Amino acid sequence: MAKASRGSSSGIAPRAVLGAIVISLVSTSAAAAETASIDDLVSAVVRINTHINPEGRTVQGLGREREGSGILIDSDGLVLTIGYLMVEAYAAEVGANNGRTMPANVVGYDQESGFGLLRAIAPLKLKPMPLGKSAEIKEGDPVLIASFGGRGMVAGAYVVAKREFAGSWEYLLDEALFTAPPHPAWSGAALISREGKLVGVGSLIVGDAGGGSDKAPGNMFVPIDRLSPILGDLIATGRMVGPARPWLGINTDEMGGRLFVSRVTPASPAERAGIKRGRRDRQRQGRAAQKLGRFLSQGLGSGERGRHGCARCAARQRGAPNQGQVDEPARPFEVEINVLTAI
Repeated sequence: MAKASRGSSSGIAPRAVLGAIVISLVSTSAAAAETASIDDLVSAVVRINTHINPEGRTVQGLGREREGSGILIDSDGLVLTIGYLMVEAYAAEVGANNGRTMPANVVGYDQESGFGLLRAIAPLKLKPMPLGKSAEIKEGDPVLIASFGGRGMVAGAYVVAKREFAGSWEYLLDEALFTAPPHPAWSGAALISREGKLVGVGSLIVGDAGGGSDKAPGNMFVPIDRLSPILGDLIATGRMVGPARPWLGINTDEMGGRLFVSRVTPASPAERAGIKRGRRDRQRQGRAAQKLGRFLSQGLGSGERGRHGCARCAARQRGAPNQGQVDEPARPFEVEINVLTAI
C-alpha cells in the first residue's frame, strides 16, 4: 500500500480549516453543552491491523500485513473501514486511542462500494461516530479528516469535487468525495462534517483532486450513503445479497485517451482468455477511445447487463466468480474481450 509524506499535508490552511470547524461544532446552538470535544469525537477512529491469507489474490499488491484506520459505528464494536485493509484477512485487531487493543472478527466486504466491516470481540466502550448524509455535502464545504492517533491526526480540508471515480482494479464509484489538501494517513480515515457526523471513509491519495486542469493533490473518500443499502446484508451474510458482480481480473490504466492492461491477475478469467499485460483498446475510425469509467460501467454494471457484461468487454459467461469472498476459487468462466487488442 502506498505511503505519503506527512510534510506535504501540514501548514496554515489545514489548521485554519480545523479551527473553523471546531468553532462550528461547539458554537451557538442549545446543544453546544452536549457536543463532544474533538478528542471525544475522534475517539471513535481506531487503528486496524490485519493479517492476510498468504494465498490471497491481493497479497502481491497490498501485502500480508496491513494497517490503517476504521470508525466505530455502533456500541457493540462494529467498525467500518476501507475494504482493502481487511479483504482476505484471517485475523484482525483494533486499537483505541487509549491504548486498548482487542481482536476483531471479519464481518463483511463489499467489492462494489469498497467498504469493509470488522467487529471487536467485545464492546470497545467508546462513543460511536454518528452517520451523516454525504448527499448533503457540497463542493467548498469545510470538513475534518481524522485517522487513528487522536487529535494529532486530525486535519482540516475542503471538499473540492464530487465526481465519478474509476480505479484501475475494476472499481467504479458514480460519485466519490474529493478533498484537499491531502491527509497523510488516508486509509480508512473518517471524513467528518461540520455537524460532527461521518460522511465518508478514506480510500486513496490522488494527484488531481479537483478533476480539472489544476493538478492539486488530495484524497478520495467513499461516500457514507453507500453503506445503508448494504449494511444489513454485510452483517448477515458477509456480502451484498444478489447476483455476483462480474470480474475479469485485469488492471486497466488510461494514458493519452487510450486504455492499457497494466496487470493480469494469475488464474483469473482474463488470463484464461489469453489477455496479456500491455494490451490496449482498439481505437476505431471515427470513434474516440474508451475512457476507463465508461469501460467499467459497461462491463461491471449491475443486474442482467452486468452479469453478462457488454458486447465490447464480456460477451459470454458461464458462472461469474463470487467477488463477495475473493478467496473462493472462481467457477468456470468464459469471456470474450473485444475492446482490447495487441499493441
